[in-house]
Amino acid sequence: GYFFESFNMKEFTEKMGKTINFVQDNESFSQKGTLRGMHFQTGPWEQAKLVRVVKGSVYDVAVDIRPWSGTFGKYVGVYISGDNHQQFFIPRGFAHGFVALENNTIFQYKCRNRGGKKIPKMGKHST
Repeated sequence: GYFFESFNMKEFTEKMGKTINFVQDNESFSQKGTLRGMHFQTGPWEQAKLVRVVKGSVYDVAVDIRPWSGTFGKYVGVYISGDNHQQFFIPRGFAHGFVALENNTIFQYKCRNRGGKKIPKMGKHST
């Protein structure tokens, strides 16, 4: 077994230089090759996210989509795994996505905002 502290508000605030209050935690389960993204929110639903991998590994990307930004269109990509315990912060105004590099990858993220309007669940479609 193991134990490690996956989040500490005081340390995170010191590293960021400001307080970011996360209001929601999400988790996804993916098989190797699953691509999730690029997702983003606008207006009052913009989200900052702190992501990590519990099991497996991903290649994670954040792209600056703020047209007024000097880094508009530029991206950062990182390798995150359940073994390296790295975390990746995605600020508001960035699109975010990842690809699972292993089967049974468990991905978690903290969100600063609850996001936009609820999208109705779609029923199954058969052909």
